[in-house]
Amino acid sequence: MSRSLSDDRFQYVCDHLDRYVGVGRIPCAAVLITHKGNDQLFYATGYADQERKSKVSREAIFRIYSMTKPITSAAVMMLYEEGHFSLDDPVGKFIPELASMKVYDGMGETGMRLVDQQQPITIRHLLTHTSGLSYGFHQDSPIEQMYREANITDPDSTLQEMAEKLGKLPLVTQPGTKWRYSNATDVLGYLVEVVSGTPFDQYLQDNILDPLGMGDTSFYVAEENLDRLATVYGATTNGKIAPLDNPMVNRQLRPHTLFSGGGGLVSTGADYMHFCQMLLNGGVFGDQRLLAPKTVEMMRSNHLTDDLKPFAVGQSNASDTKGCGFGLGFRVVMDIAQHGIIGSNGIYSWGGAASTVFWIDPQEELVAILLTQFMPSSYYPLRREFQIATYQAMME
Repeated sequence: MSRSLSDDRFQYVCDHLDRYVGVGRIPCAAVLITHKGNDQLFYATGYADQERKSKVSREAIFRIYSMTKPITSAAVMMLYEEGHFSLDDPVGKFIPELASMKVYDGMGETGMRLVDQQQPITIRHLLTHTSGLSYGFHQDSPIEQMYREANITDPDSTLQEMAEKLGKLPLVTQPGTKWRYSNATDVLGYLVEVVSGTPFDQYLQDNILDPLGMGDTSFYVAEENLDRLATVYGATTNGKIAPLDNPMVNRQLRPHTLFSGGGGLVSTGADYMHFCQMLLNGGVFGDQRLLAPKTVEMMRSNHLTDDLKPFAVGQSNASDTKGCGFGLGFRVVMDIAQHGIIGSNGIYSWGGAASTVFWIDPQEELVAILLTQFMPSSYYPLRREFQIATYQAMME
């Protein structure tokens, strides 16, 4: 059955985002939707910077944070296709700092109990967030404070220095036993650097960003483009929003040396649509083939067993992960009824810390991208509501 998207019902999407902006919940929103390869909708509302009254536009640059992860994962799979490693190779084969780490095993009378690894961290573990690494913002173990004190992703350090810091810390869980959002994709960026012999940022530039025409996607914004960079806002105690000023927000304002594969890129909606369309097309965009169709198919397949279902930390409401598995870089909807958000089985997606999100629906040949700049991303059910508003516009 061939479906189409109703222009009239698309107005629901626009109206919904207008309401969020109109009552001051978020500063702006930009939406891009394609269906069967055709531009179906671009809509922008609000201000990229409220204080300067600069309207959001197609040219606006957004911090996409964890939407960097699928790009890094694609780079890893390009090297996988070239035969440099298998998914179940120990990462310690390439990054010795992570070859043998202690594992947290709860608290004892004299402090933390640490035990040996039962199995090595593999590349598949890193791609699926089952490595035992963490992020430093969870609250369920003393390891988190150790991450914060180690300043794992200091922007003026290097990926090698990051790996050295991680190698000195205990894992939170045994590799392969729990899904836990972590610095795993930052480690994958370093893996790309080690295996390719090319600095990670340059590898992305040469092999993904340039071939896909993603000219506004980078790890920091050039000075001449800073006026296009949208400002990040957060909620205030009086129910309004205000610009945020912290290291996470400011790192893309200047050149730095740690290129975070887990959350470092800025991009535009048009650029990121090129990347998504490449995935939907089975690895090709225009005359540029980055991946084989079967590789993309494996990436968007669930790699978790039933006892390793993903949960959301800082990405979306936990309920949004019901009925989902996790592929090689994305969340994957396995059971749309259990998921409870209209769409399709097989949707793969991810979001960023400033409330951005994308999803790709192979069944309907649909790509949807929502860009805004509001933290934390779990504050509103915006992503879920955007998905519902989009699919209600799909008619027979």
